[in-house]
Parts: sequence; C-alpha cells; structure tokens
Amino acid sequence: MFSLPQPEIIFTHDGDLDGFISGCLLQRLAKTLFNLEVPLEPLSSSPWATLKRFPSRAWVSDLAFEQKMDRKNWMIVDHHIAEHRPEFATLIHDTGYSAAQLCYELLAKHGGGNEILRRLAHLANVADLYLSDHPEFDLASEYARIVKTYHFRPLYKLFGNRLESLLDHPLLEIMSLKRKIEDPIGFHWSKDRVTTITTELGYVETSIGDVNYILHRLLENKHTTHVALFALSKKPGGPVTMSIRSRNGEALEIAKTLQGGGHPNAAGAMLPRSIATFHSAIDYLKHLLHPNPPAEDAIGAKALFDSAGF
Repeated sequence: MFSLPQPEIIFTHDGDLDGFISGCLLQRLAKTLFNLEVPLEPLSSSPWATLKRFPSRAWVSDLAFEQKMDRKNWMIVDHHIAEHRPEFATLIHDTGYSAAQLCYELLAKHGGGNEILRRLAHLANVADLYLSDHPEFDLASEYARIVKTYHFRPLYKLFGNRLESLLDHPLLEIMSLKRKIEDPIGFHWSKDRVTTITTELGYVETSIGDVNYILHRLLENKHTTHVALFALSKKPGGPVTMSIRSRNGEALEIAKTLQGGGHPNAAGAMLPRSIATFHSAIDYLKHLLHPNPPAEDAIGAKALFDSAGF
C-alpha cells in the first residue's frame, strides 16, 4: 500500500454519475486517511486551460490525465485513454473500470469501504462503461439519469456527505418512468432525423429521452449506415458540445480530431465558442471534416468561416 498526498481540493467530472460517485468517494477517502473535510469541485472535461489557480496538492477523478495535471502531490484516478505518462503525479489508471470503481477499491484498501458504497460503485461502472448486456443495465442507467436530470451541485447538497442515501432513493421511480415513456418517444422522433456529416458520421436531432440510449439503439439496430453518431447540447452561456457514440472505436478518433476525448465508443468534444447554434455547428463540422469540399461550396464555406470569426 503506497502513501497518498494529502489534498487541499478534489476535482471531479461534473457531467455524469461516474464523476459524482468517484468524487464523493475520494472525499470519503480523505476523511478516512486524514480526518479532513476536503472541498469537492466539479469541472467540465479538459478544464485545465481555464483553471485560474493550480493547487499545490490535489486529487482528481474521472478527468482524462493530461500533461498539465502531472504535478507533484497530485493524485489522479481515471479510466480514459491517457497518452501522457506521469513523471510527478500519482496516477491510478485502468481503462477496464469506471473511475467510481477504481475510487471504491482505493477506499476499501484503506479501510473505508462498505457494501452500500461498493454497490453504488458497481452501478456507476455498469452505466459509465455502457455495459448494455449486463442484467442491471437499466437500473444502472436510471442512477446515471439522476445526475443528468438534476445536475451535480443540487445532488451534492442532497447526497454529498451521506452518499449511501442515494441507494434505492425514491428519485429512481421518476427515472424509471422517464426510461419507459420518454425514451421510446424520443427514439421514434430521432430515427428519421439523422443528418449526414461524412460517410462515417451522422448527426442525430434529439427531443426528449436519454441521448445515449437513442444513439446506442440507432447504431445497434443499424437504422443508419453511419458507423458513428453524435448529438449536440448547449448550456446557457456555454459552448456547443458533441456527444459521440460508435461500436468499433470510431467515436474517440473523431473526438480527437476536434480536440476532444473520452472512450473508444463514447467520446465528446466542445466546439469553438464562435459556434453559437446547432445549425452553425452542423455547417462547421461538414466543412471541417471534409478536407476538399466541392467547388460550388467554396463561397459558402468562406462565408461560414468569416461569420464564425476565423
């Protein structure tokens, strides 16, 4: 068992169940090891370019390891593909498990585990790795949907210091109804609204329902010839973001082209802030991913880039 640096802050991914569970588990680990209430700060993916201050001692979960994170007295627990090898930081990394599962194993090794936390980490593992053949996949997806629906900070007020109370919470009843009612409606609306970006990549318009479920089902049932599909989202004041899904590793390669990241079949990217609408995002991606656009589109492409501020 190796010694861990004492953190002054814990960073985690703000967008999903894996980030929520893993961040709370690292807080529990800090309490177990150092008897400290360490603040937990949720961050979006790849936030380091805009971080105002790098603390001298930090723990990080569910955020892909980058060179900027390679700092003495930093510990990173993650499962995304990492291209940088650590020189100074402590990296606990395994692409075969979720960050929550890795954090729980770390907590258990230091005497802080229990059956309820183990169960929550397992459900996060099933949901985040999208183990659709697992017998508890629907249940795990309902837990994941709680975070997507109610968001990180409000849920942390409810569950942060008593994570065990999340297990079998009444909110799951609402998520079960959403899965049974909203998802089929959203899928049937979306399946006829797929726009070709390239021969391999298609954009799926979404209305209601779980976006990951819709993209996965379209790919699984071969409703389209594209090998990768994506949906778009945008928070008020934020950039347009892509959620990309595939079945044979294409999603991550596409995300990397756009300076994004993630997993082989579940990846994402943020578009430039000059791209303010979904319509302009589609035009931008069509021209960006077609290195040799047809001659008749040249004027339109120039106008697009001029209007986008390039």
